Amino acid sequence: MNLKKTFSVLTALLLLLSCGGSTTGSNKALLWKISGNGLENPSYLFGTHHLVPLAFLDSIAGVHEAFGNTEQTVGELDMSNMNELQMKIMGSAMLPEGVTYESLLPADDVALIDSTLTDLMGVGLNQFGRLKPAMLSNIISLTLYQRYYPSLTGGVGLDQYFQEEALKRSKQVTGLETTEDQIYVLLEMQSIERQAEMLSCMVKHPELLKEQMDELQVAYHAQDLDALWRLYTEEKPDDPCPSTDEEKKALNGDRNARWLEKLPTIMAEHSSFIAVGCLHLPGEEGLIEGLREQGYTVEAVR
Repeated sequence: MNLKKTFSVLTALLLLLSCGGSTTGSNKALLWKISGNGLENPSYLFGTHHLVPLAFLDSIAGVHEAFGNTEQTVGELDMSNMNELQMKIMGSAMLPEGVTYESLLPADDVALIDSTLTDLMGVGLNQFGRLKPAMLSNIISLTLYQRYYPSLTGGVGLDQYFQEEALKRSKQVTGLETTEDQIYVLLEMQSIERQAEMLSCMVKHPELLKEQMDELQVAYHAQDLDALWRLYTEEKPDDPCPSTDEEKKALNGDRNARWLEKLPTIMAEHSSFIAVGCLHLPGEEGLIEGLREQGYTVEAVR
């Protein structure tokens, strides 16, 4: 398999991470109206799951109207220049000079990673062995997702769809983060040693990944933000591969805080359709509660 072709698929991984305290009221909705606090026209917040078919949008009441009635689309990342995005990912995805999987992990773990990649991708560490463990973890996750849910493959993701559709209608597209911001979360937030530890744990417990994917699918299709939040935050005593509180905060809470600093100006300038990963919406540090704390009225659209 050509590495450049592989990287062209990996742009989805920068977004897949996001949808992998209590909130107020019923949270069985993915689309939320933002009004008040001086806004002349409402904006809308939509929680995406980056690997569901576009047909899913037909089950969301009001989403097409909300998108059509806003002046610009806001995403986690401006995806208009995919070639530049891919090149930057490629430049950051390689292991440091002198570091190998043999230097990071026991021989049995290296062999299991190699056989897992060969089963899924047709080639193993002989081709992928220069990539950081975090990149391999996401390659494996995405490939398994496509294997478990083949009907979802081959199409445009929700995030990319809304941005492309906005450009077709001559609307502005704005990103809340830079490519460098998302590359940090994907490839640089954890040490290489920690990345290797998590990769090794993943390939030893593929059944847990399947279970998590199934639970995510059910909760998202039910539009149940509370269930999605529980999946992300609740610690399972039998989880062999838990993320740390610091990792979860860097992936979600810290990013939400930065976005909440930007969104008031963005919405004041143009009514906005804000499409970001569903796990950024719920929780005490989520966008729904954060916008309410700033004085906006945030209501579910049903």
